[in-house]
Amino acid sequence: MTKVIKSIVIVGGGSAGWITASILASRYKARIKTNELNITLCESPNIPTIGVGEGTWPTMASTLREIGVSETEFLRECDATFKQGSKFVGWDNDQGKGFYYHPFDDLKHSVDGVYADYWLNNETSVPFSKVYSIQHELCEGALAPKTISDAEYQSSANYGYHLDAGLFSKFLHQHCVSKLGVNHLFAEVNQVNKDGEGNISSVTFDNGNIVEGDLFIDCTGFKSLLLGDALGVSFKPVNDVLFADTALATQVNYSDDEHPIASCTKSTAQDAGWIWDIGLPTRRGVGHVFSSKHTTKEKAHADLLEYIKNTGGSTENLNVREIAFSVGHREKFWHKNCVAVGMSAGFLEPLEASALVLIELSAMMIAEQLPATSNVMDIAAQRFNDKFTYRWGRAIDFLKLHYILSHRTTPFWQDNKKVESVPQRLQNLMELWKNKVPNGHDFEATGELFQATSYQFVLYGSRFRTQPLFTLEPFIGDYVQNRIENTRQVEQQLVNKLPTNRELLNKVYKYGFSKI
Repeated sequence: MTKVIKSIVIVGGGSAGWITASILASRYKARIKTNELNITLCESPNIPTIGVGEGTWPTMASTLREIGVSETEFLRECDATFKQGSKFVGWDNDQGKGFYYHPFDDLKHSVDGVYADYWLNNETSVPFSKVYSIQHELCEGALAPKTISDAEYQSSANYGYHLDAGLFSKFLHQHCVSKLGVNHLFAEVNQVNKDGEGNISSVTFDNGNIVEGDLFIDCTGFKSLLLGDALGVSFKPVNDVLFADTALATQVNYSDDEHPIASCTKSTAQDAGWIWDIGLPTRRGVGHVFSSKHTTKEKAHADLLEYIKNTGGSTENLNVREIAFSVGHREKFWHKNCVAVGMSAGFLEPLEASALVLIELSAMMIAEQLPATSNVMDIAAQRFNDKFTYRWGRAIDFLKLHYILSHRTTPFWQDNKKVESVPQRLQNLMELWKNKVPNGHDFEATGELFQATSYQFVLYGSRFRTQPLFTLEPFIGDYVQNRIENTRQVEQQLVNKLPTNRELLNKVYKYGFSKI
């Protein structure tokens, strides 16, 4: 029997649950107000949060604005800071020297490859990111992307955020319930109930509540209680491509209240993995991601402590949490009347902050293509599965790219370069890019997770060099040189104008931004 979709049940909170709830509820605010649609989020009261800091993409600013969140309140309540990209330290060599940036600059002119062609033809010794991005220098100076006189979500440079994921979930919870009409229930899942056609009909909770729904969204994390357990959609591991399977995470206090707050995520290579370093207003979130097959937990812990000492942090009274994870994703993300979002859909190591953006993109597609009736559920599911099978695959390719470009010599890094561990699509692209710069034609026109510009920053931040077969047309060279000179002028103006991350956040706490 065909039914109108009137009830959406989100099982699980955290970032996945509450981002999904906020995007759906803001999109269908009018229908919720007239009781034509009901959104209920049910979450366990016993799920601990890691709270070491998490990074977002620039998409998050647009998401927050669209769901009606004040940027001032978000920054104050979520221990958030501004992020302008990622800095990869020591990824090229065993000595741990050198670095490159993957900035958030929206370089539309670089998508066709002419910037990179010019850089390669001129054999410049200046780093690729420094030539074409203002954010190389802004990040080196721990500068903010805007000033206190800029309105909310307006800026001089493109940015995302660093935030405390636990505080972020609480913030969105309050916003969803008080302003967007989302119903909320604290309870543990006891049983997932199905109808005769194998669709989920309701979920029974430990407090006796039975919540019925037309569409169920699984945000139960690694457990995947709905899509995985109840509907039997299997997990597809990719540990033959990405080897990291463990993280040691901790919080490091600043030496004083005026300590600089980094405006990028720092990723520092180690013998069997890498260490993330995320600057929040009150502390740093630091963690060591590594492969347990290539090192011991004792060695990984010692390397983490050594890094903290070398970067000016104290190792006294540290609470280090061990997190084991399986890299991969579900064979399907939407099956019957259930779609998985967040870690219930899959998990990849947090190298390029893909976790939260995949949640955002998942929730947006559900909202945009929400089936009106149950008889078109399978059509929506197929579209969703096609799109996200592609997106997860491209995320895996992009993360792997960072490893295969390295010249480090420990077994972990050498194993990463073995051809059998490299996805065929990435192998083909690397062959193509020997003589051709990555451009927009190598990727989907719309909805691509990582654009050509991102690949250029990583490829040419490392020692990889495309060997151009043709001389650059003079008019193109003149055009690019013009753009470079303009970039340097803008960069100098901003370096002189912009406050540090710390200075701006102090003013945000005191005055707040003006509304748009």
